[in-house]
Amino acid sequence: MKNLISLSAASLLALSALTSASGAAETAAAHHEIVRQPWSFAGFKGQFDRAQLQRGFQVYKEVCAACHGLNRVYFRNLAEPGGPVFPEEAVRELAASWPNQIPEMNDQGEIAGKGGELFKRPAKLSDPILGPYLNDRQARASQNGALPPDLSVIAKARGVHREVHWAIHPFLMLGDILQGYQEGGPDYLYALLTGYTEPPADVTVGEGMSFNTAFPGHQLAMPPPLSDGSITYQDGTKPTVDNYARDVSAFLAWAADPSLDQRKRIGWVVMLYLLVTTVLLYFGKRRIWSKLH
Repeated sequence: MKNLISLSAASLLALSALTSASGAAETAAAHHEIVRQPWSFAGFKGQFDRAQLQRGFQVYKEVCAACHGLNRVYFRNLAEPGGPVFPEEAVRELAASWPNQIPEMNDQGEIAGKGGELFKRPAKLSDPILGPYLNDRQARASQNGALPPDLSVIAKARGVHREVHWAIHPFLMLGDILQGYQEGGPDYLYALLTGYTEPPADVTVGEGMSFNTAFPGHQLAMPPPLSDGSITYQDGTKPTVDNYARDVSAFLAWAADPSLDQRKRIGWVVMLYLLVTTVLLYFGKRRIWSKLH
């Protein structure tokens, strides 16, 4: 009886290991490994590269803005410290000429219009960077049912999912904390934009879909948005898909966290203040208690 129980336990353990290995193999086949990129803003001391943000906005303006908005980013943010820092007058002209104008609202808070036509006005510095669609219904109708997401916080909403055993996750999280790693969103966006390839021979891609190694499920309704030479950088940077993807990913990281540079600078000042305060309190305590003993 004892031998039978031991045999049964061994069989269950073997079956469990086999199932786990099978599941891990399937998971590994379903997910593409996303590599961490050397971002200038990575880590505790990293800062945004102003020139890269300006190039990234150019990519957004010439490619992404055709379908996606930045509803939580305002034109004035483009001229503020820590971002692209375009000249304010240039940003004012950009806002006035932005193709997606601002809908006028009536006293009831509804979009105003007459005779089926909406009342719109040119954007100002205080207005958000709108996309081409007024609502989700119009967006789906224009994109064959697919809904282009707003890109304001897409770098925070997306991230790198690592398929490891649950017991390892706490150690990975601790490592990320110690390294100050919070660039999973930009890493994913870069991998997505550079991950368009021809599907394997045994994979059938649905009609109107594109194969992408980084996207979960690998079938994406968005066709490849970037191609070599499609955008001419004003600073002479090589016009490649890799550079386009890297620059626009960095720009979207800034759009999702425009105060990152300032927050890191304040963080170091706070840490220095706490360190000095701790030292003063320690020596103050020693001096006070030395008189009592």
